[in-house]
This record gives sequence, structure tokens and C-alpha cells, in this order.
Amino acid sequence: MKYMMVCLGNICRTPIAVGLLRKKLAEIGSSSEVDSCGFEPHHIGDPADTRALKVMAEKGIDISAHRARLFHPDDFKNNDLIFAMDTFILADIKRMAKNEDDLKKVDLLLNVQYPGMNCEVPDPYYGDAGGFHKTFEIIDKALDALIEKYEK
Repeated sequence: MKYMMVCLGNICRTPIAVGLLRKKLAEIGSSSEVDSCGFEPHHIGDPADTRALKVMAEKGIDISAHRARLFHPDDFKNNDLIFAMDTFILADIKRMAKNEDDLKKVDLLLNVQYPGMNCEVPDPYYGDAGGFHKTFEIIDKALDALIEKYEK
């Protein structure tokens, strides 16, 4: 499987999701791949937010190599599943879909854990470090549900 995580700037939520999912996949011996991108061009090429780097480092996960990039229409053909962090990003992704097959690949990340509830992963960017810890915890549980559903 190839998973894509998508948020606005690709510097907070998605680097956390990618780093954590890569760790979880390695722990179960999965060969699945995970990548991320965003929709905000202001952060292209930027590393993960320093607060995300710190939270991940505290968990023993190094995401220092991360660099933000934009979502591209080719991401539909290059990935099996595309997970948005919030409804605004979900709508942006769906607008770029070329066909029904593209749309079938797309959902909110938290719908894996809470099917049909359309819950969002909160964006911690404008808050303090505590928001990054909360976001980590939310993503951690959602990724456990993802692994249970798609990897076992």
C-alpha cells in the first residue's frame, strides 16, 4: 500500500503522521509506503515545524529530513489511499480528482477510526506546544485504526 497524508502547509500534522506511520509500519514488518503534501505554497521546501520536530524527537522519531511539498494530480495515481486532515483539505483534494477512481482513494484520516463521523485532526500551528502533543495523540490512535484496517 501507498498512503498519502495531506494537510494545509505540510509542516505540522502530516509530518507527524508520516513519521509515526513509518515507525508503526516498520514495527510490523510492512513494506507499505507513506508520504505527505499540502496545499499552501508558502511552505514549499520548509522542514517540519520546530514544535512538531520536538514532539516527535521526544517519541524517538526523527522527522528532520521532511520537506514540505504541494499536492499534485499525480498523487492520485501514485497512491492507494489519500487521507486529509480536515474537511477543507478534503474538499481541495476532491476538486482535483479526475474521476470516480480518484475520489474512491480519498477520505478524512479520522474516518478510519470513526467511520462517517467526519472528525478533523486539529491544526496546532497557531497554538503552543501542547497542541502538538494533542495532535500527536489523535494521529497515533487514528494510525492504529489504519493499520488494523489496511495492514492486518
